[in-house]
Amino acid sequence: MSGRTRLALCAFAATMLAAGALLPLVETSKWVLQAGFLLAVQTGVGALARRMRLVRVLTVSLQVLATLLTLTVAFAREHALFGVLPGPQAVQHLAELLTTGADDVNRYAIPAPATEGIRLMLIGGVLLIGLAVDVLAVTFRTAAPAGLPLLALYSVAAGLSDGGAGWLWFLLAACGYLLLLLAEGRDRLSQWGRVFGGVSRTSGGLSAGLDGSSGRAMAPVRTGRRIGAVALGIALVVPAALPALDGGLLSGTGGGTGRGGGGGTISAVNPLVSLQNNLNQPENREVMTYRTSSGSPQDFYLRILALDQFSGGEWRPSTRRLSDVPDRLPQPAGLAGDIAVTEVRTNISAARSYQQTYLPLPYPASQVNIQGRWRYEPEGRTLVGDDGQTTGGARYQVSSLEVTPTASQLGGAMQPRGDLSREYTRLPSSLPDVVEETAERVTRDAANDYERAVKLQNWFASEGGFRYDTTVTSGTGTSAIERFLKDKEGFCVHFSSTMAAMARTLGIPARVAVGFTPGTAQADGSVSVGLRDAHAWPELYFEGVGWTRFEPTPSRGSTPSYTLPDVPSQDATDPALPTDGASAEPTAAPSSSETCPAQERQQGQCGASAAPGAVDSAGPGTPLRTWALWVLGAVVVLALPLLPMLWRQRARARRLGCSQGRTPADATARVMAAWRELTDTAWDHGIAPDESQTPRKAAARVVRLGGLDGSAAAAAHRVAGAVEQVLYAPEPRAATAPAEDVRAVRGGLWASAGRWARVRATLAPRSAVRVMWAVSERRAELGRTWSGRLGRARWPARLRRPSRQQG
Repeated sequence: MSGRTRLALCAFAATMLAAGALLPLVETSKWVLQAGFLLAVQTGVGALARRMRLVRVLTVSLQVLATLLTLTVAFAREHALFGVLPGPQAVQHLAELLTTGADDVNRYAIPAPATEGIRLMLIGGVLLIGLAVDVLAVTFRTAAPAGLPLLALYSVAAGLSDGGAGWLWFLLAACGYLLLLLAEGRDRLSQWGRVFGGVSRTSGGLSAGLDGSSGRAMAPVRTGRRIGAVALGIALVVPAALPALDGGLLSGTGGGTGRGGGGGTISAVNPLVSLQNNLNQPENREVMTYRTSSGSPQDFYLRILALDQFSGGEWRPSTRRLSDVPDRLPQPAGLAGDIAVTEVRTNISAARSYQQTYLPLPYPASQVNIQGRWRYEPEGRTLVGDDGQTTGGARYQVSSLEVTPTASQLGGAMQPRGDLSREYTRLPSSLPDVVEETAERVTRDAANDYERAVKLQNWFASEGGFRYDTTVTSGTGTSAIERFLKDKEGFCVHFSSTMAAMARTLGIPARVAVGFTPGTAQADGSVSVGLRDAHAWPELYFEGVGWTRFEPTPSRGSTPSYTLPDVPSQDATDPALPTDGASAEPTAAPSSSETCPAQERQQGQCGASAAPGAVDSAGPGTPLRTWALWVLGAVVVLALPLLPMLWRQRARARRLGCSQGRTPADATARVMAAWRELTDTAWDHGIAPDESQTPRKAAARVVRLGGLDGSAAAAAHRVAGAVEQVLYAPEPRAATAPAEDVRAVRGGLWASAGRWARVRATLAPRSAVRVMWAVSERRAELGRTWSGRLGRARWPARLRRPSRQQG
């Protein structure tokens, strides 16, 4: 086995050992087998290219191309051209998978499910690191820097697992790196010839020390192994021995787990991080379906959790204590007996791919029947998965309360109790004054907190000139709120967080709820909820009613009936009357929503705002121009490795088809072109040209090294004789057919060469390096020309450096 092949195998092993640190991040380890196979293909392509002695850049290019093709076959075969070539649809599909994978990483706790997007990120990352290690350690023969990508792979795994990658994975990654270093050292030592291991104290003396088979011959290799083992031991022991280091990347414990039994606490990850990704998904993937007995399906929001702590940097959930799930949940806080309440029953089925710790529930839920390990958080009335429990594939039944207060009941609400008011009206000192000033200006004519809340909602939804846009940078901190009030464009995160902050400046307890809008009704009576139904809305507290939903985001969800201006004048027993009797302005949005498909309504593409979205979605497919550009790009990428072969064919045709003129100059040109083609053909077959030899000796060398005999050998000598005639004879004899002689020599070299030599001579001819030489000479010539011109133009004669002849 050659030294480079051994190095390539060690680079493969080192990458796979380092990739083991990623195994704890996902539930299944099957992906690592696929990653190992694709990495083996990538390594094999590199080894094959190096065996053909291709230039380094071409070797790396072939490996990149092989990686792209294998990823296309593995993840986008149905979208690829001929099932292999990455066309525009395949590239788009891979980009969508990466986006989905990034969203899944933000959504799921570790260990996450091995979704298609996460698998692409894991396997693609391993292939990228493997390519970097192979290029550094094998192609450029510098194994030491190859430890950096291996360290990056382990560090990413340790960071995502909150330091829980463990000492075992560090040990495996470090062993892989040491294996790579030792293989490189062994390869370098083998190039020295026999290694002197010192004078033997046994029989043999100095001759034993010079013997390449002596046990002391590989003493430097054994010494390197010992040093590596000692360094690795120190790296494992020192962090555990020093309290200041406390494990570092090897630590297996994280800050807050977010799960555990015996009561415990929950410290949640902010779900607003992934909400924008959900809204911008190219495909509205279904996350759950449900059937409900609710009489107001347009108000049937599914709530995940509430963000009740506003630090100034963001809205986030508070750390709460968990308890066992009671048979029936307690009465909602602040709900009085005189408020109209209807109990609703709902059956919910979550998709297996939708795996998260919080259970989506209608608010307020009164009873939940679900299998698995779930805990109850009383303040937010949410259920949280315990000990790795997620919503994936869950089927559960929920009883919830449909609270329908009237405007008069909300307007006459008493002040909340002091502790609740203090907690839910707390604001950071960094909140800009413009937030409170704007809230007071918008609500200056309101008589009570309910009217202030409605005015805020209407100002955001219709009167304030805000625009719904999911591409705006997400954020809920004070600077994001100030920017949102200035630019007046954003999506539900901006509308809900800003309204909640403004409500707190007015003394109204407020928080931000995160969950899903009602979804899309299906023909079978069920309702489908997709990723694009993800939503955030403010909840304001009114004593006697409890936490109450408001909807400030335009073109999203539904406006609560108790915030419509004509609700108090209608008969409370007929829920349909508020819609029928609403004023012209409020009924404009519902009427357009009824005639507009639900998914377009969620994206703000109904009514007057539908024009921009309609332009994007009108086309049935990718435009012809885009297709042409993608196909052209694919052709260019595939043609790049073939450029040396194409140049060589063109040069051969030009030389052997040289002018057939009868002048002496034409004859000389024909002979010299044929000789150049002969030497280049021999070079392509592994016989490098030697400019120091005469044509006769050069031809004899080609015959000897190329194994030519018979007519091919005679043809080579005839071409060499014609060159000598042209160069040295006073009156050269005319050559008969130098082009035919060159073709005979090429046929002889082809017949005596092996299979790989033929492939190399055809696809990657060595003589193609003349192109680079010509470019380099041309660049140097231009540099000399321009430097001379600039020197004469810029510098006076007295400032030029004098020549030696001038003293």
